[in-house]
Amino acid sequence: MTRMTLACALIAVLAAAPAAMAQGVEGGSGQDRANSPFAGSVPQGSATAEPIGLSVKDAVDRALQHNLGLLLQEEAVTSAHGARWLALADLLPHLSASAGDSRQVINLEAYGFPAKPSIVGPFNVFDARVYLSQPVVDLSAINHARAAAATERAEQYGIRSARDLVALVTVNLYLQAVATASRIEAVQAQEETADALFRQASDMKQAGVVAGIDVLRAQVQVQNIRQRALRAENELERSKLRLARAIGLPPGQKFTLTDKIPYAPLPDVTLEGALQTALASRPDYLAARERVAAAEAASQAATSELLPTLHLDADYGGIGQTPSTAHATYRVAATVRVPIFEGGRTTGRRLQAGAELRRRQAELEDLKGRVDYDVRSALLDLGASAQQLEAAKTSVSLAGQELVQARDRFGAGVAGNIEVTQAQEAEATASESYIEALYANNLAKAMLAQAIGTAEQSISAFLGGTK
Repeated sequence: MTRMTLACALIAVLAAAPAAMAQGVEGGSGQDRANSPFAGSVPQGSATAEPIGLSVKDAVDRALQHNLGLLLQEEAVTSAHGARWLALADLLPHLSASAGDSRQVINLEAYGFPAKPSIVGPFNVFDARVYLSQPVVDLSAINHARAAAATERAEQYGIRSARDLVALVTVNLYLQAVATASRIEAVQAQEETADALFRQASDMKQAGVVAGIDVLRAQVQVQNIRQRALRAENELERSKLRLARAIGLPPGQKFTLTDKIPYAPLPDVTLEGALQTALASRPDYLAARERVAAAEAASQAATSELLPTLHLDADYGGIGQTPSTAHATYRVAATVRVPIFEGGRTTGRRLQAGAELRRRQAELEDLKGRVDYDVRSALLDLGASAQQLEAAKTSVSLAGQELVQARDRFGAGVAGNIEVTQAQEAEATASESYIEALYANNLAKAMLAQAIGTAEQSISAFLGGTK
């Protein structure tokens, strides 16, 4: 299990999210990462002069308040709520009022009355009236309202998906920054060792024990390690910038990482239990079920357009030449509308609604299989990364012992420092492998939490050692 594999897995998670979440944060081109809403935020406040401490929990909490991807999804819920009100408008009563005062002249002959004189007026007409319209039976409108309600519930599950994704992205960025900080600490230790070996080689050359090339080799090793340190420090600052941007820190705000996130064994997680939890709590799966329900209601609404509808219309008001002489009048009417032929409009809607329903059902079945795949894959990655971590620990111990022995042999004059240089490189490689393995293991835990649908609640517990 390599870092690249887990990064690809994270890309797959992002790609499987809704449209607002579809752009990956890790991997891909730099432009893709910059355009991802989950890589951005809406910062608030201004930067402080003093650096602030930032734990994993603090980072996730800030991201859940300011991350752009989550904010966009929340607005999508508001839009769906508005669409539901629009659908309900066809079921709720419509009440309006009007008042008018007009002066008229009428030509009776134009209306077929051969009266003499044919011109009547001028006269005033005052009319103030209240109008009420209420659908009584309209199955199509009822089903449209049901579809809108299901769509709104699906978008609300989308918020949970977005929150889980924000937690996963934030933790990944934090883990990257922690791994880079660990590299700096490792390189600093290697630099101290290289400096000591350079001084030792210089002293031994002055004593005539070793050749000048050993001193030069030690000096080159020091310079190489310093270059690694510079690269690591630059990468740490870039990692912190990406993290700050995703969680909404004010531009220019300095902060320190307070969680080292050491290795912590994961509580027992069985495949059966994880699958049950995922199907019961994965918000993207629950949202897919609601979208199927919405498509079913929309299909029924299209079919119901062939059925008669019953509406009640009424008005009440006063009419006269002036407000003081107006008399109360009213009208009550029941209207039955029976569709006979509408030029194929209803047939077209039924075909579209049926196709949408079948598409949503296929997506639901595919997502059910994806949930199973995600859980199984996350458990496999977790097991592989745990084994890789154990192997990396052993390699670090072995490389340290070999470096000590190489230094002793060089100090005793029985070997050149090329052996020491090789041992230093082996120790650096082992340290990098351990850092990568620890990052991979912690990211695999976060991916498992996301796979079972509890990323926001359980990531901190899965990682262990966090505040």
